[in-house]
Amino acid sequence: MGDLGLMQVAVDAVVFTVSFDDLKILLIKRKYAPFKEAYALPGGFVKKDEELEDAAARELEEETGVKDIFLRQYATYGDVNRDPRGRVLSIAFLALINQDQKLHATTDASSADWHSVYDLPDLAFDHQEIVENAIKELRYRLQTTNIALQILPQYFTLTQFQRLYELVLDKPLDKRNFRKRIKELDVLKETNREFREGAHRPAKLYTFKYQKYRTIKDKINVFLN
Repeated sequence: MGDLGLMQVAVDAVVFTVSFDDLKILLIKRKYAPFKEAYALPGGFVKKDEELEDAAARELEEETGVKDIFLRQYATYGDVNRDPRGRVLSIAFLALINQDQKLHATTDASSADWHSVYDLPDLAFDHQEIVENAIKELRYRLQTTNIALQILPQYFTLTQFQRLYELVLDKPLDKRNFRKRIKELDVLKETNREFREGAHRPAKLYTFKYQKYRTIKDKINVFLN
């Protein structure tokens, strides 16, 4: 595609997962110019009469094979020179998913794979900035919403829950303080199920009280103090 002329609207999907005790992000390798063979976020241009979230979901599925996931709009990027083809306004969407989704690159992506957020390759366009802001946004939402339900199994231990927070926040958390604050948030409910691993004492399993995305705390730094 050459010079776009009038301003175009695009979407970018910033999709996180936890794999092998690491926080990872989904990247594609671009098949075409500009930035051919460079890594980038899944995304593309919004079609006429297409809703923004629908466009993000479509581009994500077309380029990576990931589909039917929760996407949340969080930022807009519109620097004049962010795209060498012309003026492009991009709407960024955030997602946190289980890594079990099968990846396969199609359309204008030559590959799609997970990369550690703490060891990223050089990214096309202004996607480095978008990713850095997305990490901050994910940390905020993990503390103030129940977005963790998008990646955790239906039933999980408090240890598993804490480890997710530690990986996203990139810091160890005191077990006693963590459990005290989780209790204050009143976001989980204890089940009559247990998890046993080896000869260890069985651990109680929990689930979320609310199975749809919702705000649970209106202030940041719930776990960073």
